[in-house]
Formats: sequence, structure tokens, C-alpha cells
Amino acid sequence: MIHKKAKHYIPENLEIKWENLEPLFQELRERQINSVEDLEQWLRDRSEIEAALEEDFAWRYIKMTCDTANEDLLKDFQYFATEIEPKIAPYSNELNKKLVESEFVDQLNEEKYFVYLRSVKKSLELFREENIPLQTEIQVEQQKYQSITGSMSVEIDGKEFTLEQAAAILKNIDRSKRQEAWEKITGRRLQSKDELDSLFDHLRSLRHKVALNAGFENFRDYMFQALGRFDYTPQDCYAFHEAIEREVVPVLREQAEKRKEALALDSLKPWDMDVDITGQAPLKPFQDGNELIEKSIQCFSNISRYLGERLEIMKENGLFDVESRKGKAPGGYNYPLAETGAPFIFMNSANTFRDLTTMVHEGGHAVHTFLTADLELNDFKHCPSEVAELASMSMELISMDKWDVYFSNPEELKRAKRDQLVDVLKTLPWVAVVDQFQHWIYTNPDHTDAQRREAWVQIFERFGASFADWNGLQEAQANLWQKQLHIFEVPFYYIEYGMAQLGAIAVWKNYKENPEKGLQQYLDALKLGYTKTIREIYETAGIKFDFSADYVRDLVAFVKAELESL
Repeated sequence: MIHKKAKHYIPENLEIKWENLEPLFQELRERQINSVEDLEQWLRDRSEIEAALEEDFAWRYIKMTCDTANEDLLKDFQYFATEIEPKIAPYSNELNKKLVESEFVDQLNEEKYFVYLRSVKKSLELFREENIPLQTEIQVEQQKYQSITGSMSVEIDGKEFTLEQAAAILKNIDRSKRQEAWEKITGRRLQSKDELDSLFDHLRSLRHKVALNAGFENFRDYMFQALGRFDYTPQDCYAFHEAIEREVVPVLREQAEKRKEALALDSLKPWDMDVDITGQAPLKPFQDGNELIEKSIQCFSNISRYLGERLEIMKENGLFDVESRKGKAPGGYNYPLAETGAPFIFMNSANTFRDLTTMVHEGGHAVHTFLTADLELNDFKHCPSEVAELASMSMELISMDKWDVYFSNPEELKRAKRDQLVDVLKTLPWVAVVDQFQHWIYTNPDHTDAQRREAWVQIFERFGASFADWNGLQEAQANLWQKQLHIFEVPFYYIEYGMAQLGAIAVWKNYKENPEKGLQQYLDALKLGYTKTIREIYETAGIKFDFSADYVRDLVAFVKAELESL
């Protein structure tokens, strides 16, 4: 069993209520600092209270997403968002000022604290008192997306399915069954399109106000600063989009043509994109959630005993909720528990191959959480998404050679690897679409719902429109963006998947050439947390932080060659 780390500054069983927290923040604000050693102790004490707050918030979020219909759990989450966070924000800003204005700050080890201090200074630049109530409202409003989508279900053949469960039918070799499932899923989503449009309009308006208050022309430019994107610009993102359009889209269009011929169809419809083209039944790597966890522990153990033990620890401590059910929020995540040093994995398994890849993806995040658990400051563990997603996406590829745990039949194993590599390539255009769409949304803040749908379709079609024929399905196509949780809940967190996907291919290439060295470089990079710049972390992993057209071309060629070898 695992336990929270011992407290040295805050009370051992601190109840998270403002009347208990405020004296601690006041003490930190008023404390005399007479040496660099005092300053470092002050940082450790501040870190301890921040870790306690993060873990408390984590559990409120986890419980709410596991049961979106439970009003009490929603209220617990909203209490933190409305009564705790807004009161912490001004104190955090004052503590940041105290740090950077300390006469001892220049005596801190530059190598150790450079990245952290850079982030603190950026937070100070962006802080505005008038944004606190707006950010509280955004926090509460964006959770409504999960309440709306978590309640969605469809009936097929007299049985009720969540949308995740129904999506498994899109792999059925009976085309009429696939079409029925797709139409029901899509129809159910469209029932809520006006509600989701209204919710998003409100979020967009609030986010734009935050940006204006902070002195920015638009929310896109604000978020590039707020996310700490020190290593690239919006223009770099546009260049990456173009590289994907030029280097990846043609490869996937070629794959789509092969799919159309293999299925003997005049055109591919959206319900034809997931079925196996050889006419075989969908892959079944496991029977239920418990077997998925057990097989994943074995898979990770076969890569490295250390990796398997991390998932074993999580299982023993009840840190998984993997099966889909009505009332559960959509999607999947790995949520780090800052005090405990372990994470919680949440997902919506419907016993499909995609669930296997979700598990190893979230398992990569989980390993990252364990590797950074003992870093001195809580902020050292707050990795940017470009690094966090490198951890997860690399694990998807590294684990492939151990997938015989899920597939005893060698031909099924080959099928699974082929599907995974095609999915790796398919990720890149979708990332470009979602990212470019968000650039458009927030640099055109006064757009109408109709203009937003039109912009989505234009961008979606530029990157292949998932390589399907949407003729007659225009309404579904125009509202497809609403299924992407990130657009509602974590704006601009998406281009990182593309950058990390390239990095993951490079990590996997190293691993295939020298498994022991490749794995060690990957783990060494993750251990750094966010104590180095993104470029330095990628270099530690033995790869480049590069998304130029040449780099995209080289890595896509490697994946294509691996696909052909299968």
C-alpha cells in the first residue's frame, strides 16, 4: 500500500477549508527570509501546501468524472473551484512577488531553478485581479461539457449503450450494423449540439475577456504565454500544420484508397473507417476491465520489471476506473496525486483494441508520475504537455513488441501493430485540424455559430476530412468538433500531441535499434520532470524537439517502412 508523504510544514490531516488554509498562506507571506537556505526552506514549505491542495482537487475531479450524475460530487468540486481557488490566487501572486523580489533569489542554483523561476515570472506578468472571478466561472462552466456528454447513450437492438460502447460496433464486418451504430451515435450528439454551441459561446466570451484584461489582443496569444510556450510560436504551429498536410496526408490518402479497394466500395463513408479491411472480426485483446489491467501489468513487466511494478502498485491501491458506464464522463486521463506520488487512471473501456492503446498511453503517463514523485518541489513535476505526451505516446510504441500478452495469435498481433501504426499517422492530421481550428476560433472572437461550423469544415477538408465521403452528412461533419473534449475544457492543449507523436516515433526508433539504451534514455528524460527546458528533455531522450517538414518526412518514412514490413 502507498501513503501520502509525511508533512513537515502543514498539519498532518489538514482539512481543506479556507479558514484552515489562510493562516498558512499568511505565514508564508509574512515570514522573514534571512539567507538562501531560508529561501529554499520557504520554497519547500510552499510546495507542501500546494501539493496538498492539488491532491484534494484531484480527488474531487476524479470522483465527479466517475459519476457525473451525483450532485453531491459536483458540489464538492464546485466548492473548491468557487471557494478555495479564487482566494488562493491573490496569495499565490503575492508569494511569487516575494520570491522574485527576495535579495537571495540570485543565489539560488541557476541550473536547478532556471525553468521554475522563468515560469514564476511569467505568472506574475499575466496575473490580473479582475481575472480571478472570470477564471472561477470558466472552471465551473467548462465542467458542464462532461455532464452533457456523460449522460449520452443510444439504444441498438434493444440494448442501451454508452457512446464509447456503441463505437465498438463501428468495427463490425456487417456494414449495415456499422452504419446504424454511426447514425445513432451521431444523432445523439446532434440532439445536444445547440446546448453545446451555447456553452462554448459562453466559454469563448469569458476566455476573450481574460485575454483582454491581461493586455492581449486575443485568447490565443494569451494562452501561448499562459502555457509557457517558450520554445515555439503560433507561426511555428502553422508551419507544422503545413508539414503534416504535405508529408502525412498523402500517405493516409493512399491508405484510404487501399481500404476502399479492399472493401469493394465506391466510396468510404465515416462508418467504414475502423473496420478491418481483411473482413476479420474486431480484435479482442481482453474480455473486461480487470483483464485489461492484469494483461497491461504483464506487458509492462515484460519491458521492464520496474514498469510493471508501477501498474501493480496502482491496482493494489484501487487507482483504476476503466470500464464505460452511463453517467461516467467521456474520455480518459491519468491524474497525478501530488502528495501520494502515484496517479489515478480513468478511461471508458468497451473491450476494444483502442482501449488497449488508451491503457498503455495512460500507463506511460503513470510511469512519468512515479518517476517524478520525489522531485524536491511540486512545481518541478508540472511538465509541459510536449513532455507529458512524449511519455505516453512513446509507451504506446515501445510496448508494441510485448503485445503478445494480449494476442497469442501471431497474425492478430501483426494486425494490431498495423492498426496502431496507421493510427499514429492518423493522429497527426487530426491534431492539425483541432489546433488550427482553435487558432481560428480565438483570433476571430466575434464569430457566429454558422461561421464556426464553416471554418471547421474548411480546415477539416484541408487535412483529408478523415479520408471519408461526407456527402449527405454535412450536418454531422460541421458539428464534429463538439466531440473533442479539449476544445471545451483545456483550450490549446492539442498541438502537443502532434509534437509528442513525432518525438515518440523517434524514441521508438532508438528503442528498436538498441532496446536497453533506448528505454534508459526515455526514462532518464522523464525523471527530469520540468527541471530542464523542453529541448534539453528531448535531447536527454536521445531525440530532437523538431517539427520541420524534413523531420516529419524522415519519421513518416520510418513508420511507413515499418508498416510495409508487417
